[in-house]
Amino acid sequence: MRSRGFCNRLTMPMEFDFKLPGLGKPESSRPKRVAEAVKNELNMLLLQKVADPRLSGALISRVEVTPDLKQAKIYFTVPAGKDNGPALKGMNRAKGFFRSHLAKILNLRYTPELLFYFDDLNEEVARIDTLFRQIEKERKHEQS
Repeated sequence: MRSRGFCNRLTMPMEFDFKLPGLGKPESSRPKRVAEAVKNELNMLLLQKVADPRLSGALISRVEVTPDLKQAKIYFTVPAGKDNGPALKGMNRAKGFFRSHLAKILNLRYTPELLFYFDDLNEEVARIDTLFRQIEKERKHEQS
């Protein structure tokens, strides 16, 4: 009687290296979608409903949500020349208001914990731009 090869497949252990890149769980786009929704809602709240003068002019620049959607890191900016300390205190003070609004609007099992951070990216870009202009000016001065 001729074997169809089933025995060989069952008895030979298949060896896979599951630690290879790309074989893990694919990254979900849901945290990105939730982050975008949180950013839009908070910016609308800041523009329309928040009465705290410390938050006037503050805008949410980016939001990062953990894969389990339990925490959201919220980065905000303030107008140039304005101190970010009072704005950070205002954000933390309004945290409950923001979170309860998000719970009503977003259809999530858990509303993420909101963690606020000042986004100094714009200041850093301006500082680097100033350095590049200074270098360019020095090069032109050396060439002439």
